[in-house]
Amino acid sequence: MFQYLISISPLGFMYGSAGAFLSPENLVGRSGAKFPPEAATLSGLMFSINKITEEFSQEQLRDNLFVAGPFWAESHNKQNFYIPIPWHKVIAKKAAGEWQIKNDEWALIGNTEAIEPDYRWQTITTWKSSVQGLRTSQKSISDNPWRFVPFLHPKIQEHERCVQQKNGLFLEYSVQMPDNICLVYLSTYPLKKGWYRFGGENHVVEIDCEKISQRTLELLSQPIGKSFALITPAVWGSNRFSYRYPQHETFPEPLKMLTDKPLPYRYRAKGNLGRGRYAVPAGSIYVLKESINKSWWEWDEAWFPKEGYSLKKVGCGLCLPVEINGVT
Repeated sequence: MFQYLISISPLGFMYGSAGAFLSPENLVGRSGAKFPPEAATLSGLMFSINKITEEFSQEQLRDNLFVAGPFWAESHNKQNFYIPIPWHKVIAKKAAGEWQIKNDEWALIGNTEAIEPDYRWQTITTWKSSVQGLRTSQKSISDNPWRFVPFLHPKIQEHERCVQQKNGLFLEYSVQMPDNICLVYLSTYPLKKGWYRFGGENHVVEIDCEKISQRTLELLSQPIGKSFALITPAVWGSNRFSYRYPQHETFPEPLKMLTDKPLPYRYRAKGNLGRGRYAVPAGSIYVLKESINKSWWEWDEAWFPKEGYSLKKVGCGLCLPVEINGVT
């Protein structure tokens, strides 16, 4: 099971793009915006640092390093970090509702009109709280605490201090985080406190590490049962195909899903850029035909795709059990 909570506090801006830039003819909007960094970014950092410190053997990390995230927390209360609100709970500022199964179909209970959520994160200690309970406790829910800030970068001519006439400008979106907010990841190995370069543009961050609370470990150790929600994105399938759930013969077939559009996902292993695929977004709900009577940690690695090594090692599809009215 995960043992360590690794917190990352940016020293300034962080990079917030998936690698796509706007062309000089189109400088409006965000291109490929993606934040926070996936858990694979932390995994790569830990492997790189270990090559220098040699604290563990590379074989130890390869076989036993598991990381998961991204999450975030207030710096003074890291153990009660924020995780995605499951999609069956819809919480807006003026209303709230809950998706339930009625007459074998999804139905929004608690409000007769469609609701767009204003809050996308909840504290891990309130995982089992009701929709109304979360809504009345404003400190337990939040929208994204960071904001995107555009930077227009000029590319200077080689022999003159002038912007190149062709492809001389591109727009980068960096992320500004409040001073009292940090990113949070879970890990089976510790990382020494210090300053590191982290993320796509190697921005400097301060990293701290502490043991995960027993309360969180108990929650992560619960059997998944017949219905669960993802708290990290999930990539299912092979290197060529992306699916909505594991295609392995021993994985129970989902009867119902509640999800959003898929997310682009690309995993870099050993310096090689992997094949692009799609991930089921965090918060997605699965209702299974049969119960899974074990926690995510105990899931068969054969259920997870492999690219270099199993994507379970980078927290693919980390999930927690949820109660859905109408599921028997």
